[in-house]
Parts: sequence; C-alpha cells; structure tokens
Amino acid sequence: MTEDRPVRYSDAEREQTTKALNNAAGEGRLSLAEVEERVTAVYAARYRHELDEVVADLPAPAARPRWQPLLLLAGNQLVTEFGAAPPRRKLAVGILLMFAVATMVFLAAHGFADEGQHFGHH
Repeated sequence: MTEDRPVRYSDAEREQTTKALNNAAGEGRLSLAEVEERVTAVYAARYRHELDEVVADLPAPAARPRWQPLLLLAGNQLVTEFGAAPPRRKLAVGILLMFAVATMVFLAAHGFADEGQHFGHH
C-alpha cells in the first residue's frame, strides 16, 4: 500500500502472480487445489497488497543473470571490430557477429521477457 491507500494492480502484475503460482506447483510447493484456490483469489483481488498476500509464503524467484546488456555490449564491440578488421580477419569476426546475433535472438525468445519479474509491489 502507498501511504495508507491501496494501489490497484495491473494486468501484467496479475499474470506475474499467476505465473509464480504455476511455477510453485511445478516445483512441488503447492498442490493443484492450492493453485486453483490462489488463482481464484488473484482474479478476485483488486489491489497489489492482495496479490502479495497470495504469494507471501513462497520464496522469491531466483535472480536471473542480466544477459541483454552484456550481449548488446559484445555485439557493439564485434561490429566495431568487424569494421576495423583487416580483410583476412573479417570472416572470423563475421562468424562471431552472427553467433552473437543468434544468441541474442535465442535469449530474447527464452529469457529477456521475464527479467523484470519480481514480488513485493510496494
């Protein structure tokens, strides 16, 4: 709550909470009946503190590595290197550049979208 006034949650926060409950079930922390009961509470809730209460007994998600800034920096370095490389090294740098782009696409599809996920919306 903010200064004694409850704050309404967003659709994204509701979906994050629901996803956390499903993950907890997958880890064996909650039964399917508990997940169903808590998801019902999520959809009945209106405010952030109500969402927080639904997941209060679950551990916070593990910190995930922040790959995006590192890969962007590496990609920029490879582009700079490619431009400055002598002709005989351009092939090797080009291959590294393609690998970096492919890695960024893979991580974007499988990891970047969830980096901001967290509990405790105070």
